[in-house]
Amino acid sequence: MQPHSRASAIILAAGMSRRMGTPKQLLRLGDGTLLERVLKNVRRAQADEIILVLGYAAETIQQQIALDGVRVVINPTYQDGMGTSLKTGLSALDSACGAALIVLADQPFVQADTLDQLIEYHYRHRPQILIPMYKGFRGNPLLLDRSVFPELMDLTGDIGCRTIFGSHLEGIHKLAVEDPGILLDIDSSTDFEKLNQNDSASALSSLAELETRADSVDNQLPISKRELVIVGRDAVARALASFGRILQFTVTIVDPLLPISDVAEADRVLRILDFSRLPASGNRSVVIASRGQFDEEAVEQALCTGAAYIALLANKKRAQQILRSLELKSIPREKLAKLRAPAGIDIGAENPQEIALSIMAEIICHQHRTVE
Repeated sequence: MQPHSRASAIILAAGMSRRMGTPKQLLRLGDGTLLERVLKNVRRAQADEIILVLGYAAETIQQQIALDGVRVVINPTYQDGMGTSLKTGLSALDSACGAALIVLADQPFVQADTLDQLIEYHYRHRPQILIPMYKGFRGNPLLLDRSVFPELMDLTGDIGCRTIFGSHLEGIHKLAVEDPGILLDIDSSTDFEKLNQNDSASALSSLAELETRADSVDNQLPISKRELVIVGRDAVARALASFGRILQFTVTIVDPLLPISDVAEADRVLRILDFSRLPASGNRSVVIASRGQFDEEAVEQALCTGAAYIALLANKKRAQQILRSLELKSIPREKLAKLRAPAGIDIGAENPQEIALSIMAEIICHQHRTVE
């Protein structure tokens, strides 16, 4: 190998688990703890070294978990957020390390083979930032080239790697993998209960890519039917779906993990980020409310499939980053000009329902102007 070509793994496990009320690293998942599952997967991969960053409950975790072959480092300022843990892990890397996998301790289903694919891709192509993708959706872990380490060392507070993405648009590569585990994490007790009941990764891979509610409209919609496609499932997305149902839109929610039984407002759930899988429509409005998760890919899909109205729920800085990234893909400026960001009419909206109302009002205005 060339100098600085080795790849290491940094496991971020210093968090306080505020939503769980107990150290989630030690929650029992199957025949082991959450952190043990992550360690097992990383140990099976081809990383040259494994750095485990601990903080909250570090002593208890070290007493209860076998850490053979793992270098443990303690982040004394873990309460200040993920950025401090990332810097702690990077500081501990071997000087010959050429890239680092940033592994999250609450993602127990990421396959070792996926980690190896990321390492191998970096060795062959040397991207600055490598992102795994499952069915068009971004996931974790990220792989970061050594060239971006200095910028990450300047991070402060509760911010992560994605903060530097806007400075490296040409150096970002995406790698498609057949591993739904890259999308599955445990942020709450509800997440944990669902993941602990069955093999959620297998369940996810078996879900239909497009599911229509049994009592809803048929898949073959008339061309004139108004359609609302919502990417994301937060409170704004749910409120938008409710308004869409009231106004007799056909409502599709795009999300890789969402059971259709959980969204009474939706007619369909699309679990692959590919709008060509939807029935043809000449009157499609798309609202991207994924809070940065896969907004760039969703905007590209909406632009390239000719949606009549496209809105992005994001600040101006994020919208500009997305537009610059899509310009690099040679998408014409006249197409990019269709994107409305920030989304919605300015009504002084503050809560999710008011934000959704402002966006729906803009959709209706746009449709009426188009008809005129």
